[in-house]
Amino acid sequence: MRKRPGGFTLIELLIVIAIIGILAAIAIPNLLNAVQRAKQKRTMSDMRSLATAIESYDVDNATYPTAACGSGLYTTAGAALGVGSFTLLTPTYISEPPTIDGWGHFMLYNVNAGLSVYNIRSLGRDNATDATVNCGTTTDFNADIIYSNGNFLQWPEGTQQ
Repeated sequence: MRKRPGGFTLIELLIVIAIIGILAAIAIPNLLNAVQRAKQKRTMSDMRSLATAIESYDVDNATYPTAACGSGLYTTAGAALGVGSFTLLTPTYISEPPTIDGWGHFMLYNVNAGLSVYNIRSLGRDNATDATVNCGTTTDFNADIIYSNGNFLQWPEGTQQ
């Protein structure tokens, strides 16, 4: 009686490869979704940190700082922040103001003419300004994240698209 040589048959190998392919097809979209949600959360955290420094500056100076931006309402998109933005805040209120969102784009900052209201805006994954602001939650990675005067006006929540 002859012994069959050890090893796997072609059918067994194909089944294993198919199972791995199915698992990868399920896991990769979930991984990509988790990466985008992490970028949103990082952006929201940076916005809170920057807002805390802005509010601290307001407590000391009774006005919000300018950052080379024009005037506008608290939901109006302002100018993009740059590397040298918020020199008034450093180093007293924050060592290095976050100016870039989770997707690597500069956030926007706007303060009204009376320097009494401000907003910080991330343009989301697509880096394009939304035509309208829907106050409340959003389920789109491309939607803007808006923080104004101590509160988020538009923020991500739930399953994202």
